[in-house]
Amino acid sequence: MPLSNQLASVDLGSNSFRLHIVRVDEDQIYPLDTIKDSVRLAAGLLPDGALDEESKARAMQSFAGFAERLRGMPAESVRVVATNTLRIAKNIEDFLLEAQACLGYPIEIIAGSEEARLIYIGAAHSLPPSSDKRLVVDIGGGSTEFIIGHHYEPQRLESLQMGCVSYTRRFFADGKISKSYFKQAELVAGITLEPIANSYGRTAWQQAIGTSGTARSICEVLIANGWAKDSITREGLAQLRQHAIQVGSIEKLQLPGLRADRQPVLAGGLAIMQSVFDALGIEEMQITHGALRDGVLYDLLGRHLHNDSRDLTVVQVQRRYQVDLAQAARV
Repeated sequence: MPLSNQLASVDLGSNSFRLHIVRVDEDQIYPLDTIKDSVRLAAGLLPDGALDEESKARAMQSFAGFAERLRGMPAESVRVVATNTLRIAKNIEDFLLEAQACLGYPIEIIAGSEEARLIYIGAAHSLPPSSDKRLVVDIGGGSTEFIIGHHYEPQRLESLQMGCVSYTRRFFADGKISKSYFKQAELVAGITLEPIANSYGRTAWQQAIGTSGTARSICEVLIANGWAKDSITREGLAQLRQHAIQVGSIEKLQLPGLRADRQPVLAGGLAIMQSVFDALGIEEMQITHGALRDGVLYDLLGRHLHNDSRDLTVVQVQRRYQVDLAQAARV
């Protein structure tokens, strides 16, 4: 067990920063506190790959608030992970040192595959038991993760460079929404998806699951406007896309179910979601609230209970590739 009965995860995403604190009771976790800041770090990436000063300032303000809430928690009970924007940003060494000093905990910039693994763990723990293979899709601010898994075990992991913030900046930069803008965004997303289209296609899974802000936001809008019942559907996406084109601008894209913090990046996320449906043959996608931050917490819990899920992943790889276990142990 941890030294305290609390665990905390900090998810430094490309769109939002999230702090999640839970209470641990035996092998179960119970939410205590959640803080979300819409930092939109990906929007601060300059053409040379560096972060602009404004986005750094927003990030530091968020770190200060998180540090206040985390004060006193032991280091082994807190994990801070950073995703796509900090993976690709350049010349951020001084910024990271300042950020870690402000937070009081180390910041771990995780690879896309590790992000995907943690997303699946979080999603799997929030879903009812099923014998189906599941496809989990997480459209973030700067990248999109795809995982196929069974029960609590991810079997295929992929992270692609496309996200709601980066696509909105790239294809809807002037704030206008048009059919041609959507076509351009969907064409590029389709090309990005080509390498995984076969291995992640309809025959590889039985149930599609969406998680994190973009998927949840789209689903909420579809339900609130009567375009879907309780999930994301192909027909619902088409109606939302057509409505966005008719409205003609991000500023006027005000819909029942659409939160103010999601409005500026909905167009880019919608284009990616439409392309994912097309490329992978999805007709309907269920939604779960379990995501990266939850996966980090369950991963932390497993380590404290001496049941590290990373060890299971290593064992699975060894079995798949028929590794000589005795030799591996000696090495």
